[in-house]
Amino acid sequence: MTVQFRPKTVYVTYIASTPEKVWQALTSSEFTRKYFWERSVEIEPKRGGVFLLRLPDGRVNVQGKVVEYDPPRKLSVTWHVEWPEDFRKLPECLVTYEIAPAGGAVRLTMTESHSWEVPDAILGGGRMGWPAILSGLKSLLETGTVPAIQMEPPKEMIEAIRKLR
Repeated sequence: MTVQFRPKTVYVTYIASTPEKVWQALTSSEFTRKYFWERSVEIEPKRGGVFLLRLPDGRVNVQGKVVEYDPPRKLSVTWHVEWPEDFRKLPECLVTYEIAPAGGAVRLTMTESHSWEVPDAILGGGRMGWPAILSGLKSLLETGTVPAIQMEPPKEMIEAIRKLR
């Protein structure tokens, strides 16, 4: 049976860059370590390939599979949080990045889709985190620097996850 994912969170940002550079920023640890709180991305560049985000100490933060790999236009991966441990209870979601030329810029659309009715308290974590991540990526590509954004998962999100079976 195929899992049906439904979009729950969508962000669009415009970046003064090229599709190729945005693709590289999404798929290269050299870039992700700078804007994604020091996480390193590992992608096996093919449909069905392995997708990982590693913490600075080498532990796996997120793991999944590549669903679509179409450089420099679209990357879609399943996303299962492995750390913190309580988050392992969450079903995997689908994260899709779509990159399109927009005149002298690039339109980057990030969509987080889920297969279940996710409580708003849990969605709140991504709704806080994704804008910070995408802002960091945008700043890095446009200025070469990343804002020093400090954040923790919302308490409401952690409480809702702990209540899951």
